[in-house]
Amino acid sequence: MEHTRERDRNFQEKDKEFIEKLVKLNRTAKVVKGGRRFSFSALTVIGDRKGNVGYGFGKANDVSEAIRKSVEKAKRNLVPLPIKNGTIPHEIQGVFKASKVLLKPACSGTGIIAGGPVRAIMEAGGVTDVLSKSIGASSQYNVLKATFDCISKMMDAKTLAKNRGKSLRDLWG
Repeated sequence: MEHTRERDRNFQEKDKEFIEKLVKLNRTAKVVKGGRRFSFSALTVIGDRKGNVGYGFGKANDVSEAIRKSVEKAKRNLVPLPIKNGTIPHEIQGVFKASKVLLKPACSGTGIIAGGPVRAIMEAGGVTDVLSKSIGASSQYNVLKATFDCISKMMDAKTLAKNRGKSLRDLWG
């Protein structure tokens, strides 16, 4: 019994290190014989401010349960976000359906110039300076998926050097 309680305490501490951002909360109504039955959907971004981000989508009959479900799914979908001196390593464009997101590295002190889902992802991931532009459809879910497409295409210097078969010193000159 003592062992499981210890594990629960460690699990609680692990929960605290994540920052959660609610991107979208949607209420839908189903008309039934007795009136309207409401249900909620939540889109959440989660990150540890050290270069790991994830997103989750949850549905339930009450708001808190929908948010809890989306956070649980986000914890399972964590991906690494390469960060170099508080910004992203290079310019990149991501696409999902009709939404396009353009991310550009920015010099120190610029801040996060982004709106909605892109800002939530960058803040949760620990990026302090970035420029972004959302082009095309502005659906928050599609913009979020396009931003995660950017993140999946991003390369950091170590993987780039490894792929080319060179050392970091050779790559930077």
